[in-house]
Formats: sequence, C-alpha cells, structure tokens
Amino acid sequence: QVQLVESGGGLVQAGDSLRLSCAASGRTFSSAAMGWFRQAPGKEREFVAGLSRSGGSTYYADSVKGRFTISRDNAKNTVYLQMNNLKPEDTAVYYCAVRLGSRVTATPIEYAYWGQGTQVTVSS
Repeated sequence: QVQLVESGGGLVQAGDSLRLSCAASGRTFSSAAMGWFRQAPGKEREFVAGLSRSGGSTYYADSVKGRFTISRDNAKNTVYLQMNNLKPEDTAVYYCAVRLGSRVTATPIEYAYWGQGTQVTVSS
C-alpha cells in the first residue's frame, strides 16, 4: 500500500510560482513512475507531468511545457512539481499519483495510488 500526501498549493497571482510536494509512504515509491494530474471544476482529470522510475525521463502536457518541472527525491520519498509563470487556466486541484512500473503514461486509470489533492488558484 502506498499513501500520498500533497502540499504546497495556494492562491497566487498570474506570473507567480508555486512548488507542490508529494510525500509518499511505502517501499514501492522508488520502483514506480510518478505523475501529476489536475482537475478543474467541470472538467476531466488531465495529465500535467510525469517522471519515470529512474528519474531519467520526464513528460509534460503541452500546456505546461517550459513552465513546470517535475522532479523526485527517492531518499525522501518525495516528488515535486515546480510551477512557474502560473496562469489563471492552471487553476485546479492537483493530484500526484503512482504508476506501478517504470513508464509514464497520461492515462489516469493506469495509476494505482492517488493523493487527496491540493488546490491551486491563480488569479488574473
């Protein structure tokens, strides 16, 4: 069993930065790919960024490419999402997720464990 706890969300203005953290428990963290997803009201959950098990490969949605950076610290069982130049359309609940296996995918159903989410609100 893996438990994930996100933190770092908040209310910011357009152009500001935030860093989300996702602390994981359980020994599967270092053997899993990680993903960040988000869900805005009335919209489906969408892939934001992903990191392979080794940390050597990263993947981003086109909408955040160049602004967001995903990273992990296996020693701390933590994955991060650095979000720069935030825009109002980034407003959503952000979730981290664990995919058992080495590869990242953009499909939520392929992720086995999810955090409770952290709200990010960007005002214009």
